[in-house]
Amino acid sequence: MSQAREQLVEAATRVFGQEGFNASGIDRVLREAGVARQTLYHHFRSKDDLIVAALRRGDERFRTSLARSVERITDDPCARLLALFDVLQEWFRSDDFKGCIFSGACAEFAEADHPAHAVACEHKRLVRGYVRELVDAAAAARDVEVDADSVTDALRLLMDGATAQATVSCSCQPASVARRLAGTVLDSVGLRP
Repeated sequence: MSQAREQLVEAATRVFGQEGFNASGIDRVLREAGVARQTLYHHFRSKDDLIVAALRRGDERFRTSLARSVERITDDPCARLLALFDVLQEWFRSDDFKGCIFSGACAEFAEADHPAHAVACEHKRLVRGYVRELVDAAAAARDVEVDADSVTDALRLLMDGATAQATVSCSCQPASVARRLAGTVLDSVGLRP
């Protein structure tokens, strides 16, 4: 990847994450990246293409950070399911927390066939896949059969709900509430650490 393209994607990731997609003008991204408009159109056909690249970068970073943070907290497979909410709480407390950029993309680009909407939905599917892997590992460690899809969906709903509520309330408290509720879910299927 060329240095100019890298600068554009990095700047777009920051700007769109802080200000949203439609509210952020291309000139703001260009200033942040320190490149000329011609450079932008050399690497991207449109603002939408730049948005897609920024979302892909954000997806890669979020999922990598989530997995590393969960693994850093504990190596117990059942405890990792609750560690998801500890990681969320750390994120909600951070200065750069502005809500979920992927939920924002789905809201700003509501048409399901819009490329940004599609990338955001793919991110949600990939995060769900990671949570499902954690559920499967916990069930195997406990040697119990669970409806892994239902447990995964419950945890994802709590994660997304906590993120939305933290965005609205400007508080990290929703992570604690979601963690307690996740504990109840895990208790009900024999996966509580």
